[in-house]
Amino acid sequence: VRDLAHQFNLPNRNRPDSQGLCFLGKVKFDEFINAYLGTNPGDIEDATTGRVIGRHNGLWFHTVGQRKGIGKVLNPIESSRGPWYIVAKDCERNVVIASNEYDQEAFDEARSDFYAEDITWIAGSPPSRLRSIGEAGKRWKNGRFTMKIRHGPTMVNGTLTLDEDGPDGTVGSVRLDNKDKGLAPGQYCVFYNLDDEECLGAGVISERHWARLLKTSKGDVESPAIAPT
Repeated sequence: VRDLAHQFNLPNRNRPDSQGLCFLGKVKFDEFINAYLGTNPGDIEDATTGRVIGRHNGLWFHTVGQRKGIGKVLNPIESSRGPWYIVAKDCERNVVIASNEYDQEAFDEARSDFYAEDITWIAGSPPSRLRSIGEAGKRWKNGRFTMKIRHGPTMVNGTLTLDEDGPDGTVGSVRLDNKDKGLAPGQYCVFYNLDDEECLGAGVISERHWARLLKTSKGDVESPAIAPT
């Protein structure tokens, strides 16, 4: 992109790269969000115990995988037990879910396994290598892909298993080879060939991802309305 910018002599060809909200200028992100969405305070809960460990000012101020800036909304004694990470957001209860065990084995599945829906294949149908031929009762077989989660340069490998009972090749489960820092419903997963990185299609991470894993303060209860980042 930068080479093309120089080729066409664009005025911003030498401007430094930015992964933030570059259009804000010197305005802080929280101030920008507050100006448009205001506040809607709610509890912050420990994902493991369900204990209330702080108060947030609005779900929209936090993203899954976030660590920076959490301490200011936690109870002082809880801040010392960090680092804390945002692991989910429960829209129905207006609750932010956090954990100080995000790197522990308990979260391995939550950071590597998810369900993808609304998968759209560029060719109009799933790759032929995913079709099961001659195996009774099965339409699909597992497929290996290179994948991109969210924006950014990182590519990861993983396995897609299409749902036998779902619409034709449009839903399925994904298992990444390595843990991701912040999988969240609403994010896109894009599928590429392992060999040549040809883009084949993409799907959306389903709300099932966190709904089946979260604990509430009342015990092991599924939270049906989990917010995307």
